[in-house]
Amino acid sequence: MKLATLKNGHKDGRLVVVSRDLRRAVDAADIAPSMLDAVERWTLTAPLLAQRYDALNAGTASHAFDFDPTAAAAPLPRAPQWCDGSAFLNHARLMEKAFDITPAPDSDRIPLMYQGGSDDLLGPHDDLPLPDESHGIDFEGEFGVIVGDVPLGCPPSMARDRILLLVQINDVSLRGFGPREMRTGFGFFQAKPSSSFAPVAVTPDEIGEAWQNARVHLDLAVEYNGRWFGDPNGREMNFGFDQLIAHAATTRRLTAGTLVGSGTVSNAGDTKGSACIAERRAIELIDQGASTTPFMRFGDRVRMEARWQDRPVFGVIDQRVVQSPPPLPFPVEGEA
Repeated sequence: MKLATLKNGHKDGRLVVVSRDLRRAVDAADIAPSMLDAVERWTLTAPLLAQRYDALNAGTASHAFDFDPTAAAAPLPRAPQWCDGSAFLNHARLMEKAFDITPAPDSDRIPLMYQGGSDDLLGPHDDLPLPDESHGIDFEGEFGVIVGDVPLGCPPSMARDRILLLVQINDVSLRGFGPREMRTGFGFFQAKPSSSFAPVAVTPDEIGEAWQNARVHLDLAVEYNGRWFGDPNGREMNFGFDQLIAHAATTRRLTAGTLVGSGTVSNAGDTKGSACIAERRAIELIDQGASTTPFMRFGDRVRMEARWQDRPVFGVIDQRVVQSPPPLPFPVEGEA
């Protein structure tokens, strides 16, 4: 099943069911007004949404229309929680080697994770408004999952059953803030502005055998300003999503709609490229003694897409970095 959220002027948008080829859609507001409502009542809504999905693919759904991904918000425009892991140790090892970083204790058996902002998640074709090029603007291609309710202390064996939907993510990073924030011991904050998402969230069965061991075994093709940047595969996660969910739930419950990210998709070897600029810069530093690829500037574009058996899965992220406008004064009651 494939689901998306269309912008409609409300913060949570309008839930639609999308066809397997991403060409057609049908409204689902009578089943659930929003994606968040659908996942919060999943045992009731999922069978009804699946029936509508089958009808849409069979060409029998009433009032179907052409799906326009440029009108899509993030599948969850705002989520109860956004927990991003760093599940690809190849990425971590490259960064450690290039920048002489001491590995985190037990990083080979305990996943790294930070809690990012989940109140303002961006759509697949939204501009990325940021204040200053000097902040080290970077993209990060990731896969992620949307979970149902996860109890405190949930083990990996139970966590896998809590995965409702898969998503594709551009976890935007500002590298200029990262080193200081990590040294404080409090973790990322200013270094992590709003992340963006491909238009469609999919149930794991939609990618068949590419969903194995709670990992997305798909290439994530990344283009930067129209040129190939990398196509690493999600199969090399050192920690599966079941392990990441269990880690997040060690001391807290996760409510339905919580997003859990994989961290930058990264593969060993030199044939698959990279899914973020920082990793390419690390490789350049290791191989050549200096980093030559600059971080993003206003007007730069990044495109990301995963495909299964040459068919679209989540749709495309295609975004431009722009300078954010100056903030407007907060309106005072009684003023025109």
